[in-house]
Amino acid sequence: MAIGIDLSGRVAVVTGGTRGVGAGIARALLAAGATVVAAARRPPERPVEGADGRAAAFEPLDVRDPDAVTACFARVRDRYGSLDILVNNAGGTPYRLLADSTPQQAARVIELNLVAPLTASLAARAVMADQPTGGSIIMIGSVSGTRPSPGTAAYGAAKAGLENLARTLAVEWAPRIRVNTLVVGMVHTERSHLHYGDAAGVAAVGRTVPLGRLATPDEIGEVCAFLAGDRCGYVTGASLAVHGGGERPAFLDAAAGTPSGPPPMPRTPVTTDLEDADD
Repeated sequence: MAIGIDLSGRVAVVTGGTRGVGAGIARALLAAGATVVAAARRPPERPVEGADGRAAAFEPLDVRDPDAVTACFARVRDRYGSLDILVNNAGGTPYRLLADSTPQQAARVIELNLVAPLTASLAARAVMADQPTGGSIIMIGSVSGTRPSPGTAAYGAAKAGLENLARTLAVEWAPRIRVNTLVVGMVHTERSHLHYGDAAGVAAVGRTVPLGRLATPDEIGEVCAFLAGDRCGYVTGASLAVHGGGERPAFLDAAAGTPSGPPPMPRTPVTTDLEDADD
């Protein structure tokens, strides 16, 4: 059971829950006893399983299609009896300087990372509002929404908006539905090599984090399970940073005369199911 959290009897949907951060979240919710549905465009290469051998169910879903999202959540309710937890995890972006982007490309990034979680949250509310126990919605945000985000400007802007959206929904939908954000830093997933290079590149990027390494998907998942559970029953509208301390300020190394150059620029701050917003 993830960090002593009991989510037995609860039904969770994790968008983009078939790999990377989403799979880590699905595993943690399974470990806490929840029934988990991983909703993504493509099925996982292998079932996402918890420590007890239970696996997440798979629902095909493009979160950019509002009608498909509404139908998916209705199927979950009809099949399992409720929808208690929604984790808006699907998102991502290709690395591209804004001046090299078309307006259409930037708009697609905003659609995936802000508009899609908004419409998913509305669809979840339509189910949760009629349940005796309400529900919990968790946005997977990013440090890119809290600082300049060169190379992923539209993504950073969308994640900043997502955090604000969560705070507003927490007020509008209280007390029935809690809405919170995990502000996630860099995570070591099965696709990290595409963004950070080989193991040496991953280690170099990890050294820029005060804790000295990238997070694992399961560490993000355990915090997500905690936030979804009753121990956080009075937590709503909150933004919880899970970033290993953030980034060591560059001026500290400059003042110390550290000779090493800057690490490779991260290409995608959070690796999730729908990484390329161009398709």
